[in-house]
Amino acid sequence: MIKQILGRLPRKPSKSADNRELGGASASSLNASISSRKSDLASDRPIHANSIPVLDLDGASRFANRGGSKLPPVVNSKLNGSSVSASYEALPAFRDVPGSEKQILFIKKLNLCCTVFDFTDPAKHLKEKDIKRQTLLELVDHVSSASGKFNETIIQEAIKMVIVNLFRSLSPQSRENKVLESFDMEDDEPLMDPAWPHLQIVYEFFLRFVASPETDAKLAKRYIDQSFVLKLLDLFDSEDPREREYLKTILHRIYGKFMVHRPFIRKGINNIFFRFIFETEKHNGIAEMLEVLGSIINGFALPLKEEHKLFLIRALIPLHKPKCLSMYHQQLSYCITQFVEKDCKLTDTVIRGLLKYWPITSSSKEVMFLSELEEILEATKPAEFQRCMVPLFRQIARCLSSSHFQVAERALFLWNNEHIENLIKQNRRVILPIIFPALEKNGRNHWNQAVHSLSLNIRKIFSDADPELFEECLLKFQEDEAKLEEIKTKQETTWKRLEEIAASKAVSGK
Repeated sequence: MIKQILGRLPRKPSKSADNRELGGASASSLNASISSRKSDLASDRPIHANSIPVLDLDGASRFANRGGSKLPPVVNSKLNGSSVSASYEALPAFRDVPGSEKQILFIKKLNLCCTVFDFTDPAKHLKEKDIKRQTLLELVDHVSSASGKFNETIIQEAIKMVIVNLFRSLSPQSRENKVLESFDMEDDEPLMDPAWPHLQIVYEFFLRFVASPETDAKLAKRYIDQSFVLKLLDLFDSEDPREREYLKTILHRIYGKFMVHRPFIRKGINNIFFRFIFETEKHNGIAEMLEVLGSIINGFALPLKEEHKLFLIRALIPLHKPKCLSMYHQQLSYCITQFVEKDCKLTDTVIRGLLKYWPITSSSKEVMFLSELEEILEATKPAEFQRCMVPLFRQIARCLSSSHFQVAERALFLWNNEHIENLIKQNRRVILPIIFPALEKNGRNHWNQAVHSLSLNIRKIFSDADPELFEECLLKFQEDEAKLEEIKTKQETTWKRLEEIAASKAVSGK
């Protein structure tokens, strides 16, 4: 009896045990748990589900008290380097157990996959890593072929396994301190996660689990909640493009299946964009998030909500500001064009927004802006075009006058688009006087032969369309040139007189 009583008394825990077993962790102990995970990795100890507190926004443990006794016990919460081989064994295949036991086996396999191994040393725990990999593959097949609705316990265990494996601190970026003056980030080799052999299968499992018709959205939303969505969005900053590709597909599936989370997902992406634009200008997943948004915007109902228009004005248009625009410009341009196609009245807002962020010293960004401008103008109606054509063609005239031949050439290519050419012709009395000086100077003495030829061709288009207007513009251009020459002559004469006066005073002073 005395031995039984003494056996129930709590023993003094070791420091390592204190660090790993934080099932009821509070927000204040989060830093300690993170440092514990790092020490586990350093000593090559696998990290188990029960040793990782998965926190909600308020710092409370997700699974500590949720559902009471519904959570089945996990296989072993104290796996370490010495005991892992003895305790980590493969479970029977689903085909080897009767149908009545498959659900229990499914949960056991999920718990088995909650052990996270260190892949920085590829020579350690090879057998256990292979067991986990094979078990994950079995789980993927089982979810794909499931023929009955998943109950709440299975959903809870499945999401717990996903959280333990995926929600981790990302590797520090190797280019953290690089200045993004050029677009070198495009040329850097992406950092591949060494744990990808396991991560990929976990992502595949989660994708099929979310997409499965057997997953009830009403039950699953208790576990795929706002805290889960936030952590999923954080993973988009991963340097591994394979991971971002999976995240993109999964986020889109979650957006489609869990309607209750749609506003929160949009808000979460919005906040990431704000931080990227106005604070860091560093993020790896902007292109993938924009790709998801392109599909979301495509499904917006008409008329567009004010919330969606504000998102365009406050987040999407300012995304043209960062130096690394080239990394996501194609996806951004698609999103912007989707808005214009859905509501033509937004054309003026979008074009004036582009003009606000128009690059001054970056020729490559100017070429991207001109390409996007062509897509927007192609979807623009005449009435909307007239509202913004004056400031727009003032900027195009500056591009035509650019000494960088690619900028001038890309601006001239706008006339290759039949719709844009028709819009210009219909409003030529306003547009031609603005751009005529640039065209005329290019046609006379531009150093690049392609720009010179294109300028002469466009000059001829205007001449054929409205000879009278063309002559008026030519006459005004010649008058302006004569006035400039006269002013230049006067300035030279004045400077010459000043030099003579200065020289005579210097002689008399001696």
